[in-house]
Amino acid sequence: MKNIFNDYIQNFLNEYFSTLSFKDKSKITNISSDYFCADKKNADLCSDLVLNGVKTASCSLKESYSHIEDELPVIGDLLIVTNWESTPVCIVEFIEISEVKYLEVDELHAFKEGEGDRTLSWWRDVHIDFFTNECEELGITFDESMTLVLEYFKVVYPKLS
Repeated sequence: MKNIFNDYIQNFLNEYFSTLSFKDKSKITNISSDYFCADKKNADLCSDLVLNGVKTASCSLKESYSHIEDELPVIGDLLIVTNWESTPVCIVEFIEISEVKYLEVDELHAFKEGEGDRTLSWWRDVHIDFFTNECEELGITFDESMTLVLEYFKVVYPKLS
């Protein structure tokens, strides 16, 4: 998680906070910001898919959290979704988190990720390359039995109509 907070992101977050009651604000314990994917084309596409309610899930390699010394997401955490240029697009709240092995990811999760043709076959083809590249950067070898963190979320700002 890159967790970049620039002026645009802070202003966006302040706008969101202005829509909340004091009680709702006090329930927020963790806020981060990031884009999805590892390239401009897909990061921008994914931010649009999230904003429009098509992409309601994502996943990450559990092993990467220990390498970058980051905490695993928990239900209730907020993520400010940005495009590749770190411009905020929307804010999502994690509503479900689970851990499964890469080989155990199912059709429903692939569909909820909202990308490509939304099939498990497409998801596996893209993600095996993604995780293999990520593991190379971390100095480890990808194995299909590795654990993924599956994240499910809903857009909380701006509200979807």
